[in-house]
Amino acid sequence: MEPAPEAKPAGPCAMVIFGAGGDLTKRLVVPALYNLATSKLLPKDFVLIGVDVADLTTDQWRENLSKMMQSFLAGGGEFTPESIDPSAWDGLIGNMSYLRGDFADDGTFKKLGDVLQKTEDDRHTGGNVLFYLAVADRFFGPVVDKIAAAGLADEQDGKRWRRVIVEKPFGHSLESAKALNQRLLKVLREDQIYRIDHFLGKETVQSIMAIRFANGFFEPIWNRDHVDQVQITVAETVGVERRGKFYEQTGALRDMVPNHLFQLLTMIAMEPPTSFDPDAVRDRKADVMKAIPPASLDCAVRGQYGRGEVEGHPVVDYRHEPDVSPTSSAETYVALKLEIDSWRWAGVPFYLRTGKSMSKRWTEIAIQFRRAPLSIFQGTDVSHMAPNWLVLQIQPDEGISFQFQVKRPGQTVALAPVKSSFAYKDWFPPSANVGYETLIYDCMIGDATLFQRADMVEAGWRIVQPVLDGWAAEKPADFPNYAAGSSGPKAADDLLANDGERSWRPIGNPI
Repeated sequence: MEPAPEAKPAGPCAMVIFGAGGDLTKRLVVPALYNLATSKLLPKDFVLIGVDVADLTTDQWRENLSKMMQSFLAGGGEFTPESIDPSAWDGLIGNMSYLRGDFADDGTFKKLGDVLQKTEDDRHTGGNVLFYLAVADRFFGPVVDKIAAAGLADEQDGKRWRRVIVEKPFGHSLESAKALNQRLLKVLREDQIYRIDHFLGKETVQSIMAIRFANGFFEPIWNRDHVDQVQITVAETVGVERRGKFYEQTGALRDMVPNHLFQLLTMIAMEPPTSFDPDAVRDRKADVMKAIPPASLDCAVRGQYGRGEVEGHPVVDYRHEPDVSPTSSAETYVALKLEIDSWRWAGVPFYLRTGKSMSKRWTEIAIQFRRAPLSIFQGTDVSHMAPNWLVLQIQPDEGISFQFQVKRPGQTVALAPVKSSFAYKDWFPPSANVGYETLIYDCMIGDATLFQRADMVEAGWRIVQPVLDGWAAEKPADFPNYAAGSSGPKAADDLLANDGERSWRPIGNPI
């Protein structure tokens, strides 16, 4: 196998994290920056500035982050490096500084401007700045307004770049998403806004276009003539943990579907782009979203987990989680059936499901191809043929498998389904990855391919808004309706069974 071409380090820049003392910064953003440093992809001239209201000094902030990295190592896990590279870590924290400030205070942004000017002068960042909004979504608009009002978004006629990373949730409804887009676009250009979705940092997800468009045998059968159905599953074993207040206001549909699941769907269903130019790719993904009719209540299932056991550990029901109402109607599970009104996909159902406190942590995209006709096997013992499946497994183990039929050994004609599989870990050297490395690097080099545009965000909310409205108008009468540690409510099984012989693939079915 030929070695992959090496990526070049990003150009000089400063990165400002609003919400520097938060969980997202400590668990994901800073570890991702460390992994970029060990991969030699961080700029040589790089400065990290943390902004938060917490009363910390730069040394205290650095110490907190160092403790978090040590806890990664002590806890193990699939994304952690075996040991910290002291030179890479020391180099990273040596380029960190902390600014205490209230996001509502104009003075905070005046001080930040002074710090950025000093880094430009002393550290040769070229005036390039990446602002990361690792804050609650209610701060997105106000922080961006103040960035712009302080002149920090000004690119000085292209002499420098200024970009903003916005975390999810990007709105809570179609109306709020439109309002947020309008607010941001008053002070920023679309090409300055990077709406981040860490699912798109997974290797298997990034490989979808390569699988489809770099292999001559897939694309000719990637259509309604050959595909029977598509299933997208994002199952989590964790419950809501300490996020009860957030989940009570959000629920599984808002939290997962318009962003994570729809991004996976568009990469499977998009037409071939004319190039890998970011807007060429995003145009095709937007076309998919615009071709999906609004979801019907009849094709939507909601669930809430009750008491059960997950991986051998007892789990309380959702309504007894901290900060959750004992009569809560918030869904912790959602399943949808969608269709795409296009020449390629007309009549092919796309089934989406996601849930918390499920039997296993599992994310996959499964494409079932149409069954071959049985007529050739008349007069044999073959009375049924298992379908062919192409499965893209995203987590916990990234890889691809294909299920097909072979003849069983022996004197009679009998078939058996077998699998051919590929796992990334078996072919490529392991690399520490929290899912944010590629995305942060892409922001630094100005590649927006893996990020949503305003029209894509609004199209996603348009699809799910009728379901949100219907569920808000009628409270569920059967919550909780699935046990923790199960695969979800019976109504989700019925959603597929009503379409004939279809059923969900077992969660945790290995590649």
